[in-house]
Amino acid sequence: MTTTATNTLPRHVAVIMDGNGRWALAQGLDRSAGHVEGVATVHRITQAASDMGIKFLTLYTFSTENWNRPPEEVGMLMHLIVTAIEQETPELIRNNVRLRLIGDRGRIPAFAMERLDKCMADTEACTGLTVILAISYSSRWEIARAARRIAVDAAAGTLDAPSVNEETIGAYLATAQYPDPDIVIRTGGDMRLSNFLLWQAAYAEIFVTDTYWPAFTTAEFEEIIHKYMLRERRFGLTGEQARRTSTAHDNITDADALDAQVANI
Repeated sequence: MTTTATNTLPRHVAVIMDGNGRWALAQGLDRSAGHVEGVATVHRITQAASDMGIKFLTLYTFSTENWNRPPEEVGMLMHLIVTAIEQETPELIRNNVRLRLIGDRGRIPAFAMERLDKCMADTEACTGLTVILAISYSSRWEIARAARRIAVDAAAGTLDAPSVNEETIGAYLATAQYPDPDIVIRTGGDMRLSNFLLWQAAYAEIFVTDTYWPAFTTAEFEEIIHKYMLRERRFGLTGEQARRTSTAHDNITDADALDAQVANI
């Protein structure tokens, strides 16, 4: 069967950065060494995404379930995350990269939140790639929070309960201002989403690699992007319908571009 590739660069890539600890153990190192090496991978992949022209990169940095890890590891991770972001901020600014955060801010230690807020403020004017750190985040937390907020507004009479639809729920999520991910990449080989962007990833293309996050290379990232561009995205339609819709969209886009050119003559 003939299929039509998207041939379109993904707008939003989301990554489950898994395998830091297993990579370190395989190297005969302490788990903390894996987290440190994972920071270097974040630097590489952020640079690659920026260079390719991707607009949004969401990194699953610390889940709500991660709070259940040993306290010493949690403390180390919080300090590592904040220190790494602070060190990266000048380069983010030079590369026109904006930093954002989604997650339960109330559980993040005050020292970490204060420093992260400063980094976000420092990159506020950047207009290139937006890096979204999912810290103290889980999709069930996010959806439950959205449900509570919807219930409160409905009870207050500021929201008509019978009119609540998918768009309403989306507007109450932590990711309301960002497009849904086109791709979810998971490193480390596990075949699950681990409570990450469950609502938003409904139609994301999912790529799982056995490579642990510290060993994940720019070349492998670029290969995944290329494979995505060769996929046909149907969104519940038949292949024929999807291709017809895509062609119609392209024609509209071309016509609009032509109209804009004529208007400027």
